[in-house]
Amino acid sequence: MKLEVLRVSSQKDSTNGLLFDITDKRKFLCYTLEDEKREDKVMHETRIPAGTYKIKLRTVGGFHGRYEKKYGSMHKGMLHVQDVPGFEYILIHTGNTDEHTSGCLLVGDTQQQNVTKSKSGFIGASVDAYKRIYPPIAEAILRGDEVEISYVDFD
Repeated sequence: MKLEVLRVSSQKDSTNGLLFDITDKRKFLCYTLEDEKREDKVMHETRIPAGTYKIKLRTVGGFHGRYEKKYGSMHKGMLHVQDVPGFEYILIHTGNTDEHTSGCLLVGDTQQQNVTKSKSGFIGASVDAYKRIYPPIAEAILRGDEVEISYVDFD
């Protein structure tokens, strides 16, 4: 399975994007929100570098325990973006603002623009999007398929 994040707007506090499944043909999955782009990394305040990374399931840690309780049998482990230079524990998860990202990728079904000064980026209906995109990604990993995600800077 091949996923792609197309980053379309990076502003002071956040980066808005779109998530696609590009395995066969480009299929829109949901909106994304990340921290802003920075030349020098600031812990929990910087998006990861553009590139292609493998995704595996992470079955330890606080997020895993919370998601296991919240999502029950649907949850097989956190979607963990692997081998990101200078970063660790990059996950794909729910949330609404850049305060929820810490470098991770948030998913949602609605998105507020982050261009005007008063807007720092907001993603909504995050749980709905997560419940929809998570099962096929987790199932592919559990089948032994290679799952990768490419982050493309278009901003």
